Amino acid sequence: MTGLNALILAGGDSRRMGRDKASIAHDGVTQLERTAQLAQTISDEVFVSVRRLADADAQRRAFPLIEDDARAAGPLAGILAALTFMPERDWLILACDLPRLDAATLSALQVAAKEDADSPAIAMASEQDRVLPEPLCAVWRVAMLPTILSQSAAGRFCPRKCLLVAEARNLTPVTAGALDNMNTPEDLARIVAGSG
Repeated sequence: MTGLNALILAGGDSRRMGRDKASIAHDGVTQLERTAQLAQTISDEVFVSVRRLADADAQRRAFPLIEDDARAAGPLAGILAALTFMPERDWLILACDLPRLDAATLSALQVAAKEDADSPAIAMASEQDRVLPEPLCAVWRVAMLPTILSQSAAGRFCPRKCLLVAEARNLTPVTAGALDNMNTPEDLARIVAGSG
């Protein structure tokens, strides 16, 4: 047991993509399955975040589900739900729309989490500026709860802002493009073509 669980955020509407990002497949493997396979290499249990349990489809129901916490919104609602569901665990939080995510990136997060027990969260830094944290490829800890709750109570639901307020630790990106996400069909086409 590592004391690390994983939560894959798969509760969004995928409005800009126009279809469910979790179900987009490459080589016969959906984004949700691929992300879960990577997460399983470093975590004890892998959960999937959904907006409402009653609305979860068969693909998501193949995993243990955690329903979003209504005290927050967007991805932060899933993060808050996980931290309150098992506060004794660290949580590897992953977006389901990172098609280039790799084992080296997750391993770097795992190692840093083991070595640094004091940081409330550990995130990969943005590849673009190397300063801002990437909140949806990060290890979040129960120490983040006060920040999440205070930000949410003020109507601020930005996971990145929570990490900045809490002074989370940033890691230098390990693999170029590993945190490229796909929000639109154009993003997906660029990533599939290998052009970033």
